[in-house]
Amino acid sequence: MSIFVSDPADLGFNQHLLERIPAHINSKYLESQCLPHAALLIGRGHEIAHLSLQGEARPGQPLQEDAIFRIASMTKPITSVAFMQLVEEGRIALSDPVHRILPEWRNLGVFVSGGGNQPFVTRPTSQPMRMIDLLRHTSGLTYGFQERTPIDAAYRKHKLEAFAGPDLEELVRILAGIPLQFDPGTSWNYSISTDILGAILQRVDNKPLDQIIADRVTGPLGMVDTHFQVPESKLDRVPDCFVFHPTEKMKMYDPGATTAWGRAPSQLSGGGGMASTLADYHRFCRMLLNGGNLDGVRILGRKTLDLMISNHLPGGGDLTQHSKALFSEAENAGAGFGLGFATTIDSAATGVPGSVGDFYWGGMFSTAFFVDPIEDIVMIFMTQLMPSSTYPIRREIKTMLYAAVE
Repeated sequence: MSIFVSDPADLGFNQHLLERIPAHINSKYLESQCLPHAALLIGRGHEIAHLSLQGEARPGQPLQEDAIFRIASMTKPITSVAFMQLVEEGRIALSDPVHRILPEWRNLGVFVSGGGNQPFVTRPTSQPMRMIDLLRHTSGLTYGFQERTPIDAAYRKHKLEAFAGPDLEELVRILAGIPLQFDPGTSWNYSISTDILGAILQRVDNKPLDQIIADRVTGPLGMVDTHFQVPESKLDRVPDCFVFHPTEKMKMYDPGATTAWGRAPSQLSGGGGMASTLADYHRFCRMLLNGGNLDGVRILGRKTLDLMISNHLPGGGDLTQHSKALFSEAENAGAGFGLGFATTIDSAATGVPGSVGDFYWGGMFSTAFFVDPIEDIVMIFMTQLMPSSTYPIRREIKTMLYAAVE
């Protein structure tokens, strides 16, 4: 089914200024072979004001609108929405200690010293890790790819990569023996917290995470092309995926024709394991824009969503004040973090046009989205280049988009 695009002028956009965006992407990123392809969708309300598809999905194959992209950390908001449904059902509370569902974690300690060939020395946590800490990344957990601390190194030693790492029960068991980087609730560190939410969902719902997500989110929303494992019948729609190389610019990471996303993952990663399309993720964003409801299907309560997109960082600060992460998004002044999303708390501090209260996130393959409830705008950008910090394209798109708002 093709994506219908309305007249941008009817939706309050200057069409000429919108068309500058794909022209900019082409001249700066595609012609120079910095990116392999680019798909951009801009919507207002429930309509679409702009759709552009540029570059090749695979050699000799132009990118199509039904391409299935590896969305990596854009999986996190989907998992977070499913978790908040448990909260709405009264089966769990944001203030619950994580060890209520994961008793193996009752005695987690905070890192003091050690690592490598030396045993870890720890101290007790000043307060227990709570469910809210997993949603807002204040848990004390980390990602091995950050390569900053002995805890990051321990994650690498145990191969705790999202998607290709151990299954969720084994992940919980391994992490019970690795210290936290800091006391829960005191700092922000981008981490596998959302994967642990997936483990909690599995224990509470007593089903595999992929079935839970299908039952709770993607199925009810009609997101028919959003999967942890892309079905064989759809594999021809998966583009090639690249990693940045300092001299070659792009080096093949995961060919579409033999993609790892076509095989059953060893880990159902609620933090980074899904693949999706522009149309499907637009449906998810429309639900968020519409207060948790889409086409008569209620996914979340309106006030629950309001809670999710509020800033939950300690003391109401921004990421630059609380982050311990070696992570590009954590450098953004004016950005708070909610329950699954970053959110703008000071537009002037960001240095980028937008609205206080817009919320967003992206994935490591340079995908991105944002939702602006004030202006009723949705933006979804898809490409496949790792890492997401390689180029400032997300900032450029947002700046150019708001320049086109009449």
